[in-house]
Amino acid sequence: MKNTTTRIKQGISFGATIAIFIMLTHFSCTNSSTASESNATEEEQIPVQHSFFVAGPVLTGIVGEAGEVLWDAGKPGARDGYVLDNGHILICWSDEVKEYDQDKNVVFTFKKSPENKELGTVQRLENGNTLITELGEQPRLLEVSSEGEILVDVPLQPETDNAHMQTRMARKLTNGNYLVPHLLAFAVKEYTSEGEVVNTFRTDLPEIGGREAENWPFTAIRLNNGNTLINLTHGNKTVEMDSAGKVVWQVSNEDIEGAPFKDPCGAQRLPNGNTVIASYGAQEGIKLFEVNSQKEMVWSYDGDYRVHHFQILSTNGEKLAGPVLK
Repeated sequence: MKNTTTRIKQGISFGATIAIFIMLTHFSCTNSSTASESNATEEEQIPVQHSFFVAGPVLTGIVGEAGEVLWDAGKPGARDGYVLDNGHILICWSDEVKEYDQDKNVVFTFKKSPENKELGTVQRLENGNTLITELGEQPRLLEVSSEGEILVDVPLQPETDNAHMQTRMARKLTNGNYLVPHLLAFAVKEYTSEGEVVNTFRTDLPEIGGREAENWPFTAIRLNNGNTLINLTHGNKTVEMDSAGKVVWQVSNEDIEGAPFKDPCGAQRLPNGNTVIASYGAQEGIKLFEVNSQKEMVWSYDGDYRVHHFQILSTNGEKLAGPVLK
């Protein structure tokens, strides 16, 4: 089933958005006994509906399960972002990072350094710092305090001077290292806080098409099983690699009717084991879709808004606990 509805042109207030999520979560809890009485066949027939945060060229905001706009930042073109556990929304554009509270007040701001050209990543860390990447003459990964002070500065090795293609969705790992995809290097590199590369996941492997397939890594996520999930943009595929860099699972247009992979950028592994993938290059048709481990599409979004990065927030009225990563 698809989140396709009539587009609502004026977004609901942020406070109302939070109230809707609380109400939906309460509804799913109070009706759990009814759901448990349903047989498996009936449960399988319930159409999947997701609400999600979207960072894209048309909308930076929240799309509800019916496809309606629940919240709009008022500035499209975001690169990265998340709805935080406290209800705030953290967003990265190419020139700045902002965090909005529930009343849409800006409570945190970081602007790119003059010597660099773009920002590409934002992640709120458990220690309260914010992870940000800068691209340009001095490509680097930063940890910034809540007061905007740079506490950690990690030089990156993207192997190109093309700022826009140096890196994308970097993430900090629970071991203290950082997972950084480098597009034109055909590699996802794991860095220490001192800038040492301790592991590399090659995306130009012969078994997935080599460099001719243009398997540029865009999103890299360390999963709870220790594997790494990687979206490969021009290669139009998603792969899962083990700790040695061996491909243990992959899905592409060869596996799914309708060829929904069109420059896949953002990705998310859900608690149920399914993978959601953004087709940033899709001007029309499917722009966001979910596949299970058998490579079957179980949900898709073909609404108005192109998706660069995203975060699934709820499924059939039940709020997700958060992204599954390590």
